[in-house]
Amino acid sequence: MSRRPARRRSRKADGTERFLLAVGGLVVAAAVLAAVVDFVRAYPWVPVVLVLLVCGVVVAWQVSRRRAAQGERVRAQGLRYALTQLDALHHRQFEHAVRDLMRRDGCVDAVQVGGAGDNGADVTATDPYGRRWVIQCKHRRAGLSGAAVGSPDLQVLNGTGRPVHKGDVVVLVTNGRFTRPALDFARSQRLHLVDRAVLGEWASGSRPLWELLRAVPPPRRPTSSS
Repeated sequence: MSRRPARRRSRKADGTERFLLAVGGLVVAAAVLAAVVDFVRAYPWVPVVLVLLVCGVVVAWQVSRRRAAQGERVRAQGLRYALTQLDALHHRQFEHAVRDLMRRDGCVDAVQVGGAGDNGADVTATDPYGRRWVIQCKHRRAGLSGAAVGSPDLQVLNGTGRPVHKGDVVVLVTNGRFTRPALDFARSQRLHLVDRAVLGEWASGSRPLWELLRAVPPPRRPTSSS
């Protein structure tokens, strides 16, 4: 019988403590606000200086970003690779290099997508004429001396390049060479092959890839000369 009143007193005490804490918090907040108001009245120039400082930081950050973007565009426009440089890359770095070459030539959305579950695509991009490119990369550390790329790799790319990735131009790029069956298969399926010779010319910066390949689909968007 004596325990129930004790429980009631405990609940009441908890409620009183919460109330006192809330009141105390409001008092402290009011005191801080009053102090801030008094400070601003005494030193009205301080908020102005703070606002100017914040604006200055924002402007400096925007300028820095703009300069970085400009520097990246300049770097991309001047991007060049020698075949020996490409040979020395890891296969993932080779995919990044192909992506960067597409960006250099105006494919601003070029992205490296190779990896587990890539469905045969390592790089995708949209060129300045609206064509979607789906590119598979086959790197050979030994270059021409490495194993030739055969038709099985092209069959995988052919099965996904258009149906899955919606590519207009489906390409396989290698720093090596292709087998004769691979060349025949690519011709029959309208696949584009970039071997070591074409890659060397492209990477040297002479012309964009679509000017080096034959039978590339026509532009999706009108050009300045049309």
